[in-house]
Amino acid sequence: MQAGRLTATELTEYYLERSERLQPTINGYISLTRDKALATACHVDSLRRQNRELSPLAGIPMAVKDNIAVRGAATTCASKVLADYISPYDATAVEKLAHCPLLGKANMDEFAMGSSSLTSAFGPVANPWDSKRSPGGSSGGSAALVAAGCAPFSLGTDTGGSIRQPAAFCGVTGFKPSYGRVSRRGLLPLAPSLDQIGTLTRSVEDAALVLQEICGYDPGDPASARQDVPDFSACLVDDVSGLALGLPREILESCPDSSTSEAVEEAARKFAQAGAKVSWVSMPYTDESLAAYMLIATAEAASSLARYDGVAYGYRHSSSTLEEMYTGSRIFGAEVRRRLMLGTYNLGPDCSGYELGQQARKHISRHLEELFSQVDLLLLPAAPYIAFPLEEELDPLAMYYNDVYSIPANLAGLPALALPCGESRGLPIGMQMMAPRFREDVLLRAGYTWQCRSDWHLRRPREVE
Repeated sequence: MQAGRLTATELTEYYLERSERLQPTINGYISLTRDKALATACHVDSLRRQNRELSPLAGIPMAVKDNIAVRGAATTCASKVLADYISPYDATAVEKLAHCPLLGKANMDEFAMGSSSLTSAFGPVANPWDSKRSPGGSSGGSAALVAAGCAPFSLGTDTGGSIRQPAAFCGVTGFKPSYGRVSRRGLLPLAPSLDQIGTLTRSVEDAALVLQEICGYDPGDPASARQDVPDFSACLVDDVSGLALGLPREILESCPDSSTSEAVEEAARKFAQAGAKVSWVSMPYTDESLAAYMLIATAEAASSLARYDGVAYGYRHSSSTLEEMYTGSRIFGAEVRRRLMLGTYNLGPDCSGYELGQQARKHISRHLEELFSQVDLLLLPAAPYIAFPLEEELDPLAMYYNDVYSIPANLAGLPALALPCGESRGLPIGMQMMAPRFREDVLLRAGYTWQCRSDWHLRRPREVE
């Protein structure tokens, strides 16, 4: 585009056509925003003809998860409660990408509660590698669209692994920044102390470009960090010499899918061949992390979603009494109701669940700090399994277990990166790296080195070729 051989309008039309063609198969979008996308692309083309200085992403189309506000577009959180809600403003992350044509709002688990993208009120998302399998969740639509070539990149959100697990299932690159690195203003909250906006891209190089645009302090978000943003593209160096990588022994020894643990260990050997110092470390608190997460996330979700009572926000049930209006307006799906009941109990006068969760969080965060005094990065699976069949009936506890390896990063506010590192039965396997808070630069360096020395991120699903 900078050379004048391609216009933003041409590129946007290509992705819109592909998105519309594959939407019946993947169901990756809740809504397509053709007119909005083409208007932005036309504006960028006009600016480029005037030789205006533009960001590297100007004119590159994107998809945005449907719990991130976009002015003039539906923002439903994949729920009937918000089916008719049109946002009056842009989220800060969307504002910073104003020159990126918005292809549409990506499908997701209802109110980001799920690890399958099966709980959406607008139908499940299919994995582009196998349309009968889950793309993961809750950012399943965001991951599936990138994997299928329907969008060059997308924004997702990660509360307990909701970017990294879908990235692993769909064979793309998922980046969860440090808590506070990207503004949460305009993100409809699930659990405010855990939620973080991040990226789903084809490569680490693309992730660095998008992160450069969306990171930075925002006074509109009380949790936003006053932290300088480094030049992320300068971190893309094919060199891990002297970098210390820790392999959590308990996680890899107990991983229920041996193909996943073997792929991660093979990646560790390749890092060692590239000059990294690889050692075993102890990270024993995975089950405790999951329990702490459920206590905290459900309690905060019960508080966050209390506003959808039919009075000021969301769907209003027509009824003759106030009590009937309240109860009739709470038309959430089964998984959301389950978590709201758990959260309400955790916040009740006879239960100290939320406080117990926060106490466990402190211990787990302290343990991770101690680990990072020994190593620069932790290397572990992104998820215990590869993508599971859509029709497979997983009980709620089994579904929650999908996030067991990713939750510690959310509890401690750490940055984490998911990368494809292998295949099993024709489906992608994802590995995950965690770094100390605000050390996205180390993650990008290690991830870029991996993708310079492997081709897993270049492989494409055959079903959507």
